[in-house]
Amino acid sequence: MLVIRLVLGPLETNVYLLRDPGSGAGAVVDPAGEAGRIVERCREERLTPEYIVNTHAHVDHVGANAGLKEAFPAAVLCMGEEEAGTLADPVANLSAAFGLAAGGPEPDLWLREGDELRFGTVVMEVLETPGHTPGGISLLARGGGIPQLFCGDVLFRRGVGRTDLPGGDWAAVVDSIRRKLFTLPDGTVVWPGHGERTTIGEEKRENPFVAAL
Repeated sequence: MLVIRLVLGPLETNVYLLRDPGSGAGAVVDPAGEAGRIVERCREERLTPEYIVNTHAHVDHVGANAGLKEAFPAAVLCMGEEEAGTLADPVANLSAAFGLAAGGPEPDLWLREGDELRFGTVVMEVLETPGHTPGGISLLARGGGIPQLFCGDVLFRRGVGRTDLPGGDWAAVVDSIRRKLFTLPDGTVVWPGHGERTTIGEEKRENPFVAAL
């Protein structure tokens, strides 16, 4: 699976374009904003998104949903089921704080733990990883090589998700990292919502917040 990272929006959010090399089918994870740039890059890469997936409903992760649905109307817009309340609340989704339009279109598909998204030969499993927000999810792509994890704002390179925003829950962040993420193979590549990629093994050894977990 080809992974292309774009850093977009005022909070420098990582937008991931995922492409199955054989079929050209793919997905967009966390379209932060600047929909035109995302669409242009998809077309440059000959990538046809079958899914648009939000790891959570904060405005810096959903800003380009409407633009992408307009450009790729067949793409299925997805989000964790427990994130419905955050998406609907301009305080919880932070759009009010930034003076931005909230949310965008309603998801076509609400995701739960264990659901799978398939495009080409790629299979991504949904992990419910709340804490940063009540309904945050991560996506685990297995098969055909090293596992790849797209975890939104739950775990970062040498950091963890903040919980001082509406709906944040430190105990839930700890539980998500301990039970869902740190049980994955150490070689799993971690693609966070902000900052550089890392691995599960690196974060177990070097993340300064790990002692608190």
